[in-house]
Amino acid sequence: MILGEEAGERLADSRVAVFGVGGVGGHACETLARCGVGRLTIVDSARVKESNLNRQLCAEKSTVGMEKTEAMKRRLEAVSDCAVTAVSAFVTSENASSLIPHDASAVIDAVDNVTAKLALILECKRLGIPVFSSMGAGNRLDPTAVRIADIYKTSIDPLSRVMRRELKARGVKSLTVVYSTEEPTKPLIEAPDPEQKRSTPGSTPFVPSVFGIALAYAAVREILSGGPDPKGGCS
Repeated sequence: MILGEEAGERLADSRVAVFGVGGVGGHACETLARCGVGRLTIVDSARVKESNLNRQLCAEKSTVGMEKTEAMKRRLEAVSDCAVTAVSAFVTSENASSLIPHDASAVIDAVDNVTAKLALILECKRLGIPVFSSMGAGNRLDPTAVRIADIYKTSIDPLSRVMRRELKARGVKSLTVVYSTEEPTKPLIEAPDPEQKRSTPGSTPFVPSVFGIALAYAAVREILSGGPDPKGGCS
Protein backbone atom coordinates (compact mmCIF):
# COMPACT_ATOMS: atom_id res chain seq x y z
CA MET A 1 0.00 0.00 0.00
CA ILE A 2 2.84 2.41 0.81
CA LEU A 3 5.40 1.49 -1.83
CA GLY A 4 3.08 0.69 -4.71
CA GLU A 5 2.61 -2.21 -7.11
CA GLU A 6 5.61 -1.46 -9.32
CA ALA A 7 7.88 -1.31 -6.27
CA GLY A 8 6.50 -4.61 -5.07
CA GLU A 9 7.32 -6.23 -8.39
CA ARG A 10 10.82 -4.78 -8.38
CA LEU A 11 11.46 -6.11 -4.88
CA ALA A 12 10.09 -9.52 -5.83
CA ASP A 13 12.56 -9.64 -8.74
CA SER A 14 15.52 -8.60 -6.59
CA ARG A 15 18.18 -10.56 -4.78
CA VAL A 16 20.00 -9.41 -1.65
CA ALA A 17 22.91 -11.11 0.09
CA VAL A 18 23.28 -10.72 3.85
CA PHE A 19 26.59 -11.64 5.45
CA GLY A 20 26.21 -12.31 9.17
CA VAL A 21 22.78 -13.30 10.49
CA GLY A 22 23.24 -12.46 14.17
CA GLY A 23 21.64 -9.61 16.09
CA VAL A 24 22.06 -7.12 13.24
CA GLY A 25 21.97 -9.35 10.17
CA GLY A 26 19.06 -11.46 11.31
CA HIS A 27 16.81 -8.41 11.62
CA ALA A 28 18.02 -7.20 8.22
CA CYS A 29 17.09 -10.58 6.71
CA GLU A 30 13.62 -10.68 8.21
CA THR A 31 12.86 -7.07 7.29
CA LEU A 32 13.90 -7.70 3.68
CA ALA A 33 11.81 -10.85 3.48
CA ARG A 34 8.76 -9.15 4.97
CA CYS A 35 9.24 -6.26 2.51
CA GLY A 36 8.86 -8.72 -0.37
CA VAL A 37 12.45 -9.21 -1.54
CA GLY A 38 12.21 -12.30 -3.73
CA ARG A 39 15.57 -13.94 -3.09
CA LEU A 40 17.96 -13.84 -0.16
CA THR A 41 21.40 -15.37 0.15
CA ILE A 42 22.44 -15.57 3.79
CA VAL A 43 26.01 -16.32 4.84
CA ASP A 44 27.35 -17.09 8.32
CA SER A 45 29.72 -19.68 9.77
CA ALA A 46 28.48 -19.75 13.38
CA ARG A 47 26.01 -21.89 15.29
CA VAL A 48 23.27 -20.66 17.61
CA LYS A 49 24.32 -20.33 21.26
CA GLU A 50 22.31 -19.70 24.41
CA SER A 51 23.98 -16.29 24.68
CA ASN A 52 22.28 -15.33 21.40
CA LEU A 53 18.77 -15.70 22.84
CA ASN A 54 18.56 -12.10 24.05
CA ARG A 55 18.72 -10.49 20.60
CA GLN A 56 19.04 -12.81 17.58
CA LEU A 57 15.96 -13.79 15.58
CA CYS A 58 17.43 -17.15 14.60
CA ALA A 59 18.03 -17.99 18.27
CA GLU A 60 15.35 -20.03 19.99
CA LYS A 61 15.72 -22.66 22.68
CA SER A 62 14.94 -25.23 20.00
CA THR A 63 17.66 -23.94 17.61
CA VAL A 64 20.60 -23.82 20.03
CA GLY A 65 23.43 -25.76 18.38
CA MET A 66 21.97 -25.39 14.88
CA GLU A 67 23.81 -23.52 12.12
CA LYS A 68 22.59 -19.93 12.20
CA THR A 69 21.94 -19.86 8.48
CA GLU A 70 19.72 -22.95 8.65
CA ALA A 71 17.80 -21.60 11.65
CA MET A 72 17.38 -18.24 9.90
CA LYS A 73 16.24 -19.89 6.68
CA ARG A 74 13.53 -21.78 8.56
CA ARG A 75 12.29 -18.58 10.16
CA LEU A 76 12.25 -16.64 6.90
CA GLU A 77 10.37 -19.37 5.09
CA ALA A 78 7.83 -19.44 7.94
CA VAL A 79 6.98 -15.74 7.53
CA SER A 80 7.42 -15.14 3.78
CA ASP A 81 7.63 -16.63 0.29
CA CYS A 82 11.24 -15.47 -0.08
CA ALA A 83 13.56 -18.01 -1.72
CA VAL A 84 16.44 -18.38 0.73
CA THR A 85 19.89 -19.78 -0.03
CA ALA A 86 21.76 -20.57 3.18
CA VAL A 87 25.55 -20.76 3.08
CA SER A 88 27.63 -21.75 6.09
CA ALA A 89 30.94 -19.99 5.50
CA PHE A 90 33.25 -17.28 6.81
CA VAL A 91 34.01 -14.61 4.22
CA THR A 92 37.66 -13.98 3.32
CA SER A 93 39.50 -12.23 0.51
CA GLU A 94 39.99 -15.65 -1.11
CA ASN A 95 36.32 -16.69 -1.19
CA ALA A 96 34.46 -13.37 -1.25
CA SER A 97 33.91 -13.42 -5.02
CA SER A 98 32.42 -16.93 -4.92
CA LEU A 99 30.17 -16.15 -1.95
CA ILE A 100 28.72 -12.90 -3.32
CA PRO A 101 25.94 -13.55 -5.86
CA HIS A 102 27.04 -11.59 -8.91
CA ASP A 103 23.41 -10.79 -9.74
CA ALA A 104 22.74 -9.29 -6.31
CA SER A 105 20.86 -6.00 -6.20
CA ALA A 106 22.55 -5.18 -2.89
CA VAL A 107 24.78 -6.72 -0.23
CA ILE A 108 24.51 -6.16 3.51
CA ASP A 109 27.64 -6.53 5.62
CA ALA A 110 26.68 -7.49 9.17
CA VAL A 111 29.83 -9.39 10.09
CA ASP A 112 31.84 -8.39 13.16
CA ASN A 113 35.37 -9.05 11.95
CA VAL A 114 37.32 -6.18 10.37
CA THR A 115 39.30 -8.40 7.98
CA ALA A 116 36.10 -10.08 6.76
CA LYS A 117 34.34 -6.73 6.40
CA LEU A 118 37.15 -5.34 4.27
CA ALA A 119 37.21 -8.44 2.05
CA LEU A 120 33.47 -8.22 1.50
CA ILE A 121 33.36 -4.48 0.88
CA LEU A 122 36.32 -4.46 -1.49
CA GLU A 123 34.90 -7.29 -3.57
CA CYS A 124 31.47 -5.62 -3.77
CA LYS A 125 33.16 -2.42 -4.92
CA ARG A 126 35.09 -4.37 -7.55
CA LEU A 127 31.92 -6.05 -8.78
CA GLY A 128 29.95 -2.81 -8.75
CA ILE A 129 27.36 -4.17 -6.30
CA PRO A 130 25.93 -1.69 -3.75
CA VAL A 131 27.04 -2.66 -0.25
CA PHE A 132 25.74 -1.40 3.09
CA SER A 133 27.84 -2.00 6.17
CA SER A 134 27.11 -2.25 9.88
CA MET A 135 29.45 -0.54 12.29
CA GLY A 136 29.55 -1.27 16.03
CA ALA A 137 26.20 -2.09 17.66
CA GLY A 138 27.56 -3.62 20.87
CA ASN A 139 27.88 -1.95 24.29
CA ARG A 140 25.03 0.44 23.48
CA LEU A 141 21.50 0.98 24.77
CA ASP A 142 19.93 3.86 22.82
CA PRO A 143 18.13 2.88 19.59
CA THR A 144 17.39 6.54 18.81
CA ALA A 145 21.11 7.22 18.27
CA VAL A 146 21.30 4.98 15.17
CA ARG A 147 22.15 6.79 11.93
CA ILE A 148 22.76 6.10 8.24
CA ALA A 149 25.72 7.99 6.79
CA ASP A 150 28.78 7.76 4.61
CA ILE A 151 31.66 6.16 6.51
CA TYR A 152 33.71 9.35 6.22
CA LYS A 153 30.98 11.34 7.98
CA THR A 154 30.79 9.08 11.02
CA SER A 155 32.01 9.98 14.49
CA ILE A 156 32.30 8.57 18.03
CA ASP A 157 32.11 4.89 17.01
CA PRO A 158 35.50 3.12 17.43
CA LEU A 159 34.83 0.57 14.66
CA SER A 160 33.95 3.35 12.23
CA ARG A 161 37.29 4.99 13.02
CA VAL A 162 39.17 1.79 12.18
CA MET A 163 37.17 1.23 9.01
CA ARG A 164 37.70 4.81 7.82
CA ARG A 165 41.43 4.36 8.13
CA GLU A 166 41.51 0.95 6.44
CA LEU A 167 39.18 1.91 3.61
CA LYS A 168 41.05 5.12 2.91
CA ALA A 169 44.30 3.17 2.69
CA ARG A 170 42.66 0.93 0.09
CA GLY A 171 41.29 3.78 -1.99
CA VAL A 172 37.61 3.32 -1.10
CA LYS A 173 36.09 6.79 -1.37
CA SER A 174 32.59 6.13 -0.05
CA LEU A 175 30.57 3.53 1.82
CA THR A 176 27.08 3.80 3.25
CA VAL A 177 27.04 2.53 6.82
CA VAL A 178 24.75 2.25 9.80
CA TYR A 179 26.37 3.43 13.03
CA SER A 180 25.51 4.87 16.43
CA THR A 181 26.32 8.30 17.82
CA GLU A 182 26.05 6.90 21.36
CA GLU A 183 29.29 6.54 23.28
CA PRO A 184 29.83 2.81 23.91
CA THR A 185 29.63 1.77 27.53
CA LYS A 186 31.69 -0.83 29.37
CA PRO A 187 30.01 -4.10 30.39
CA LEU A 188 29.43 -4.43 34.12
CA ILE A 189 29.98 -8.19 34.16
CA GLU A 190 32.05 -10.61 32.08
CA ALA A 191 30.60 -12.44 29.09
CA PRO A 192 28.60 -15.49 30.28
CA ASP A 193 29.84 -17.57 27.35
CA PRO A 194 33.22 -19.13 28.29
CA GLU A 195 34.19 -19.24 24.60
CA GLN A 196 34.00 -15.47 24.31
CA LYS A 197 36.93 -13.16 24.95
CA ARG A 198 36.89 -10.80 27.92
CA SER A 199 36.83 -7.92 25.44
CA THR A 200 33.65 -9.20 23.76
CA PRO A 201 31.03 -6.39 23.74
CA GLY A 202 27.69 -6.88 25.42
CA SER A 203 24.43 -6.44 23.54
CA THR A 204 20.81 -5.64 24.32
CA PRO A 205 17.85 -6.22 22.00
CA PHE A 206 17.39 -2.46 21.47
CA VAL A 207 20.28 -1.47 19.21
CA PRO A 208 21.22 -4.45 16.98
CA SER A 209 17.62 -4.79 15.80
CA VAL A 210 17.48 -1.14 14.73
CA PHE A 211 20.83 -1.48 12.97
CA GLY A 212 19.47 -4.41 10.97
CA ILE A 213 16.22 -2.67 10.08
CA ALA A 214 18.14 0.45 8.99
CA LEU A 215 20.42 -1.64 6.77
CA ALA A 216 17.40 -3.29 5.18
CA TYR A 217 15.85 0.15 4.62
CA ALA A 218 19.02 1.33 2.89
CA ALA A 219 19.05 -1.75 0.65
CA VAL A 220 15.36 -1.39 -0.26
CA ARG A 221 15.87 2.27 -1.11
CA GLU A 222 18.78 1.28 -3.33
CA ILE A 223 16.63 -1.26 -5.15
CA LEU A 224 13.69 1.10 -5.59
CA SER A 225 15.21 4.53 -6.08
CA GLY A 226 18.90 4.30 -6.70
CA GLY A 227 20.21 4.74 -3.17
CA PRO A 228 19.59 5.93 0.38
CA ASP A 229 19.96 9.55 1.43
CA PRO A 230 23.21 9.43 3.42
CA LYS A 231 22.06 12.49 5.42
CA GLY A 232 18.92 10.77 6.61
CA GLY A 233 18.37 8.88 9.82
CA CYS A 234 16.46 5.64 10.04
CA SER A 235 13.09 7.20 10.82
